[in-house]
Amino acid sequence: MTTNTNYTKVQETTLTNDYNAKEVSNKDFVAAIADTMGKSVKSVTAKLVSLGVYKTEAKLTKTGVPVISKKELVAQIEAHYGFEVPSLVKATKVDLQNLVDNLG
Repeated sequence: MTTNTNYTKVQETTLTNDYNAKEVSNKDFVAAIADTMGKSVKSVTAKLVSLGVYKTEAKLTKTGVPVISKKELVAQIEAHYGFEVPSLVKATKVDLQNLVDNLG
């Protein structure tokens, strides 16, 4: 019984080495490699994930600041005061960020 492989061992090694040495975003890298190898972007991404090398990039706001969840903001407030306030997650993100920014 033979199995049909989409990527050779050489291609897997090339993918791994090139991904670890990349200097561009994931999106640009995967698009370029997919074009070079004649594969789809989804196929290359899936292969990188299965090889265990793909790392998602942090999401950024329009101003270029990393996105912080309300849960993370509440965790910072709780750590500062030393007690849990789980219902604080229901506050607006603006108010939570204001609280975190003004922790002394």
